[in-house]
Amino acid sequence: MTLPPQPLSPLDGRYRSSVGALGDHLSEAGLNRARVHVEVEWLIAQTDRGAFGSTPLDDEQKRALRAVVTDFGQPAIDELAGLEATTRHDVKAVEYFVRARLAELGLDGIAELTHFACTSEDINNLSYAVTVKAALFDVWLPAFDAVLAALTAWATDARDVPMLAHTHGQPATPTTVGKEFAVFAHRLQRLRTQIVGTEFLGKFSGATGTFSAHVVADPELDWPATARAFVEDALGLTFNPLTTQIESHDWQAELYSRVSHANRVLHNLATDVWSYISMGYFTQIPQAGATGSSTMPHKINPIRFENAEANLEISSALFDSLASTLVTSRQQRDLTDSSAQRNIGVAFGHSMLALDNLRRGLGEIAVGSVALEADLDTNWEVLAEAIQTVIRAEVVAGRSSIDDPYAMLKELTRGKRVGQAELVAFVDSLDVSDGAKQRLVALTPATYTGIASQLVDRLA
Repeated sequence: MTLPPQPLSPLDGRYRSSVGALGDHLSEAGLNRARVHVEVEWLIAQTDRGAFGSTPLDDEQKRALRAVVTDFGQPAIDELAGLEATTRHDVKAVEYFVRARLAELGLDGIAELTHFACTSEDINNLSYAVTVKAALFDVWLPAFDAVLAALTAWATDARDVPMLAHTHGQPATPTTVGKEFAVFAHRLQRLRTQIVGTEFLGKFSGATGTFSAHVVADPELDWPATARAFVEDALGLTFNPLTTQIESHDWQAELYSRVSHANRVLHNLATDVWSYISMGYFTQIPQAGATGSSTMPHKINPIRFENAEANLEISSALFDSLASTLVTSRQQRDLTDSSAQRNIGVAFGHSMLALDNLRRGLGEIAVGSVALEADLDTNWEVLAEAIQTVIRAEVVAGRSSIDDPYAMLKELTRGKRVGQAELVAFVDSLDVSDGAKQRLVALTPATYTGIASQLVDRLA
């Protein structure tokens, strides 16, 4: 029995509500709309300078042409699909589509300026730059910022909540819950700065990047300056003056590597929070109607963080593949980039899905005070660091003659449980000043957090 047509990707099926906004930019339709946009703006740019005796379009004509882009919808999508079925070439279909609109608007006289001196990749590279830039800033970045805001709120709200740290999975010098969230927020802030600083490059120099057809058509025109003005002023990109037939895609590799890096930091966040939930350091807030297990009624599973973990791995794998594949093109052009770039939206989609789950997951947990306090109270031996450090300072100051304080504390605590009473008695017996003893006796695992709370203020 055959099912009705179904979405093959879970991004277009199960998870569409979380990632659908990306489709406005990184779908086939979004790409085609951008292609039409580039073709229309190139027409306007040429007529503005009166290319080959053409007359500049008036404001109403420009508005009508640009409306072809702003009104781009299902009829245009269907028409382009029909044209491509005949041309077997997606960019040629766009050219015919634009020519048809010119005819409808009574602008047949400039029809031959459509796609003038362009190779398909002149249109494609600019269209991808336009769509990726819009998708990044309009869709992905707001989702990323929502997670960053949630982390910053956690850092601020839990800045004073002490937590036993674990290095190598073993009890270590205590920290605070807020400071640990601040670490992730700080890492992601740095990466955000790098991501938004991406240079979105575009080429517009013909079949092999030499402006050959351009110069034959008009030997007197400064074509590189004309191309630069078009790419930068009309499209808001940065002109790449030296390319083959394709824009070299280095900016894409840089962007995707940075987003992949951000994914991996978020993956670290997901696995850490998952671990803290399993330790009871965070409790999960029951969601009305939700089921954790089909057989164990008591369970609340950390599914938001598990889902995020999986999707971040898929996203980074795709971004890593794109970053490594796109920077190589045989001689002046091959088509490997064409197939690869059709998966840009998939890579961003899995990252978006993870961001959505992380944002929601961070809102569905609370500080597990019972477990946090219990672990601190049963690991007094973590104060061994404090004691041996104070003794060493006392020795240097001439207030103690203890030999090898580290070895002394190692003998007392390594691999052992040492309680408060034992440590207090040990400190009282030490050859150190009264002031040092007072500081050490007053110390507890919960108060041995240094300036963890103040470090949260380092967040920009």
